[in-house]
Amino acid sequence: MALRHAILAALREEEASGYELSKRFDVSVANFWPATPQQIYRELDRLEADGLLDAKLVEQDRRPNKRVFSPTAAGEEELGRFIEVPSRPTAIRDDLLVKVVALDDDNAEAVTAAIEDRLEQSKAKLGLYQRIRAAMLGDLDEDEYLATGQQLGNYLALRRGISFERDNQAWCRSSLKAIAGRRTGIPG
Repeated sequence: MALRHAILAALREEEASGYELSKRFDVSVANFWPATPQQIYRELDRLEADGLLDAKLVEQDRRPNKRVFSPTAAGEEELGRFIEVPSRPTAIRDDLLVKVVALDDDNAEAVTAAIEDRLEQSKAKLGLYQRIRAAMLGDLDEDEYLATGQQLGNYLALRRGISFERDNQAWCRSSLKAIAGRRTGIPG
């Protein structure tokens, strides 16, 4: 998947400026497709040049003017083509796993620290995702939201992010226990 498809999908819901879109990415698609604001701005320009997005200038009184983007018919068609292509399984590309593969007695402390750091990062992400989930649900329980909620796709992607971070934490804890067990002679 290209960043362009993630942007087109994010803009289907509501037009946005580059700034607004980067903030939206932080709370919606970042759990599966991270992008820096600079990457988003560059891709917005490319999508506009390719005729997949329209941009309009919005004049503001107390702030600088901004450009607001929305998909064109060609952008909708491009997203539709992308949706029709079968998805391939995702390959894990994670530098932490390279460190774990290289684990030995000499670097066990450094690898342990890296796993502990990942655990803390995962806890923070999970906390953010759970706050977003609570805001999305509002007064509805999950079953009610799944039946009537306005942002079903975003909610389902968010659920995957929550599941992913819970699994990350379980893996981190079991790995830390196994490494500690090797170092102390008490199996993890």
